[in-house]
Amino acid sequence: MREELLHFVWKYKKLRLMNMVTTKNEVLFIENVGSHNHQSGPDFFNAKIQIGNQLWAGNVEIHINSSDWYAHNHEQDEKYHNVILHVVWNEDRVVYRKDGSEIPTLELKNYLPKEILKNYQSLFDQRSKKFINCEKEIANIDGFIIDNWLERLYVERLETKSVLVNELLESSKNDWEKVLFTLLLKNFGLNINGESFLSLAKALDFSIVRKLQRSQFQLECILLGISGLLNDSSVLDPYYATLQAEYGYMQKKFGLNKEAIQKPEFYKLRPANFPTIRLSQLANLYHKQQNLFHLAMSASCLEDLYNLFTISASAYWDNHYTFGKESRKSKKVLTKKFMDLLIINTILPIKFCYSKHMGNRSNEEIFMIIRKIRKEDNSIIGKFDRLGVKIKSAGDSQAVLQLYNGYCSNNKCLQCAIGGHLLNGNI
Repeated sequence: MREELLHFVWKYKKLRLMNMVTTKNEVLFIENVGSHNHQSGPDFFNAKIQIGNQLWAGNVEIHINSSDWYAHNHEQDEKYHNVILHVVWNEDRVVYRKDGSEIPTLELKNYLPKEILKNYQSLFDQRSKKFINCEKEIANIDGFIIDNWLERLYVERLETKSVLVNELLESSKNDWEKVLFTLLLKNFGLNINGESFLSLAKALDFSIVRKLQRSQFQLECILLGISGLLNDSSVLDPYYATLQAEYGYMQKKFGLNKEAIQKPEFYKLRPANFPTIRLSQLANLYHKQQNLFHLAMSASCLEDLYNLFTISASAYWDNHYTFGKESRKSKKVLTKKFMDLLIINTILPIKFCYSKHMGNRSNEEIFMIIRKIRKEDNSIIGKFDRLGVKIKSAGDSQAVLQLYNGYCSNNKCLQCAIGGHLLNGNI
C-alpha cells in the first residue's frame, strides 16, 4: 500500500461513499474533498466534511498508518492544527491535536472498492515489467485520452525548461538577447559540450558580442579563443596564426578571462559536431542576424525559423574540421535535424517564457510550430512507438520524454492520466 493511492482515491472520491463512518462510529459525509496540496503542510486544504451533525471546514491529512502523524511530528507543527479529518489505511493509534482533542479518523480499507485495489496491484506488479508499468495496456487506451495527455505533457516540458530560462533572466537582469545567446550556445554544444559552451556563454559579457557582430571573423575568434581552442603552439596554419594574434589583441582590449571555462571536447563526436565547427557556425549566425531575439520571437511559422538558421561555418572550415588538417571540401551548414534541435530546445522554450512575460497565455503558435517538426529518434521514443503509442511529431516525442522521465521512471502512475484511467478499469 502506498500513500499516493490513498491520495488518489480521496481526491477523485473513488470510495464507497454511502454509510461512511469514522473509527468512532460517527456518520461521515464528504461535501468537498478540498484542494490537493503539493507543498509542505496538510495534504488537502479547505475540505468540507460533515461528521455527525456538525459540518467542518478545514484541512485533511492522509497517512498509511495513523501513527505516522507522530512519526512525522505533526503534533508539533502549527500547520496541522486545523486538520479536521485524518484519513488512513490503518488506524494503529488514536491521534490528538495539541489542545488534547481527538482528531476524527476515517479508515479507508473499509471503503476502497476491490476493483480499484486489484487494478492498482496489477499496475504496479513488477514481475513481468520490461519497460514501463502499463506496457501491456497502453496500446488499448483511447487515442483521445493519450493525445490530450501528451498535449498537457508538452506544456509541462516547456515549464520544466522554463526553469533555466528564468534563472538566466534573473542573472542577466532580464536581458532576453543574452538569454537567447546563452541557451543557443549551450545547445550548439549538444550533450557532450553543452556544459562547456554554457560556461563560455556565462563568462563572456554579451555586450562584447553585440560590439563584434559586424565582423564574423572577430566573433569566431573570440569564441574559439575564450574556449581555449587557440592555445596549441604546435599548429602551423596561417588562419590559426591570424586568429591567435587577433585574440591576443581582443583579450587585452576586453579583459577576457577563460579560467572558469571548461574546455570543449572532440572525443566521441562526429566531425560535424566538433566545437570548432559549431562555434564558427554560431559566430556566423550572430553576424548574419543582427537582431536575432526579435526575429526569433516574431517568427510565426517553422519556415521563418528555418530561414533564420540557414547559416554555415566560415570559409576556412569548408575543407577543415580541426586546425591544420585538410579534409574533403564541404560547406558546413546547419542540417534540418540540427535546426530542429535548436528550435525544440531553445527557441520554443524562450517563446513560451516570453509570451507569458508579455501577458499572452496562448500556446497556439508554439503548438503549430512543434507539430510540424518531425518526431525525434532515440531509444525511449522507439520503445513507446513499439508499444503502439502514436508519436506523430516533435511535440509528441517531447511529451513522451516528459512522460517517461517525469512519471514512468518514478512510478508516478497515479499522477498520470493513463495510469488513472487504468486504475479506474477503463480501457
